[in-house]
Amino acid sequence: MNELRDAVNLLSYFVIPLILVGFPLYGLYKRVPVYESFVEGAREGFQVAVRIIPYLVAILFAIAMFRASGAMDFLTLILSPVLGLIGFPAEVLPMAIIRPLTGSGSAGIVVDMVNQYGEDSILVKMAAVMFGSTETTFYVIAVYFGAVNIKKTRHAVPAGLTADVAAMIFAVWTVRLLFG
Repeated sequence: MNELRDAVNLLSYFVIPLILVGFPLYGLYKRVPVYESFVEGAREGFQVAVRIIPYLVAILFAIAMFRASGAMDFLTLILSPVLGLIGFPAEVLPMAIIRPLTGSGSAGIVVDMVNQYGEDSILVKMAAVMFGSTETTFYVIAVYFGAVNIKKTRHAVPAGLTADVAAMIFAVWTVRLLFG
């Protein structure tokens, strides 16, 4: 087992340099104008970034207003009795609410929880597992659907939120099972 770990560690030192050298060499082999293709891709990436900025600003503004207005605390207070029935602590609810909206906002919540409860707290472990096992659904939909000008998301939002809710509940249950 140690030999495998050592081999993977050794290989990890060479992966990025191989990619950085390998792709241009493969492009040259296939007679692709590598530099020109790179510049064109960078230009398109910049144009996409400019198109999605309004969506990002709207999401960040909405989150800031939600937290500053006290709505987060009110929602936590109202939902805590219901969540208690399934063993979901109210202290982790802000993470569950913010995570589908923004990655950096949910990372900030985890940091706040570490400062408040300590890094070994079961609540922090629950939030950390949620962070790693869920997606920033609204952010992803706003960015990717906005980048290609899709207005009707059909089933993407309900499917993403269903997956997020399931992952959050299982994160809490798994942490309780493992760390009790």
